Amino acid sequence: MAGHNGLVGRSVAKEAPSKFEVICAERNELDLKDRDNVLNFIVRQRVDAVILCAAKVGGIGANSLNHKDFLAENLTLQNSVILAAADANVQKLIFLGSSCIYPKFAPQPIKEESLLTGPLEPTNEGYALAKIAGVRLAKAVFEESGYDYFSLMPTNLYGPYDNFDRLSSHVPAALMRKLHEAKELGLSEVIVWGSGKPRREFMHVDDMARACWHMIEQKAGGELINVGTGQDLEIHEFAQVMKKVVGYKGDIVYDYSKPDGTPRKVLDVSKIHSYGWRHQVELEEGLRQTYSWFVNALEKGEVRGF
Repeated sequence: MAGHNGLVGRSVAKEAPSKFEVICAERNELDLKDRDNVLNFIVRQRVDAVILCAAKVGGIGANSLNHKDFLAENLTLQNSVILAAADANVQKLIFLGSSCIYPKFAPQPIKEESLLTGPLEPTNEGYALAKIAGVRLAKAVFEESGYDYFSLMPTNLYGPYDNFDRLSSHVPAALMRKLHEAKELGLSEVIVWGSGKPRREFMHVDDMARACWHMIEQKAGGELINVGTGQDLEIHEFAQVMKKVVGYKGDIVYDYSKPDGTPRKVLDVSKIHSYGWRHQVELEEGLRQTYSWFVNALEKGEVRGF
């Protein structure tokens, strides 16, 4: 597994069925951007399958200011791992992407067939282009070698070990931090970017991990498969759920001068349902689990981004 220290990677390792041995390497042991080193590691460890979780990720602010880095670093990393796995004759690989690969105004809910049918959301175009290239590379390996390489496209994820940095975090982690700090400081209001009107879908990371292990035993070569709950809500509704979970009593104010991003983004998950997988963790339950972890980890100094 590549990327075992991140939000998704930690959960994938934790949720691994006992019949699988998860092989990981620390960053100081293996540079995933070095194809030769990755190839040598795969051969030496006799890797049978790869789940590629590693990526440079960030929220709307970080993405919009660093297109070059998000595009170049992700291209280098994923090309290295996918091609090294193919060179080593690894028979199965799962590439994890992001729902931002789809056009900004794709018909909702978004079907996998919407890929490359329209312009992307400008604020995260660099990251999206890299992930699209990864999808196509995995498909090309399948078409040319017959290896079972395919891509899973998760919706917006949240959960323990997320990045809570003020500048680079995604919506769930950023809002959880803001509301928690406001509660602790006794602030009367919290400011949220945008209008609060865009609709988003959120899924607990453990559901994503279970999807990976479910699909590792399926044949899906060349496929692009959405992974999500199929349920969305407006950002202001999400903020109210988070406010309840955190126990914040003040007001949430929206900064209309900041970008909203895509107006609505919810995935059509009928394809992965046809493979027999469904999400298990409902939103409020998952946020409560995550906030409990956050408070405990914060006391120990173990929250990323602090």
